[in-house]
Amino acid sequence: MSQQAKLLERLKRKPKDFTWGELETVLEGFGYQQERGSGSRRKFIHPETGAMISLHEPHPRKVLKAYQIRDVVDHLREEGYL
Repeated sequence: MSQQAKLLERLKRKPKDFTWGELETVLEGFGYQQERGSGSRRKFIHPETGAMISLHEPHPRKVLKAYQIRDVVDHLREEGYL
């Protein structure tokens, strides 16, 4: 099983310690590209479909909040990745 597949399985379980770097790995594996916004705002855009995920990059700890994980999982389901 690839690292991305393992991280995706972990993301689906909605852990409390999923990091920003792990999220980047999962989304980049699906073809999303990250764009920086103002401040800590980040957008992950899929160039082929135009699908977009907009989040604040957590800081100083790089652990995602529960609502961010839920939103990403819901988005990936809607796009047919889960």
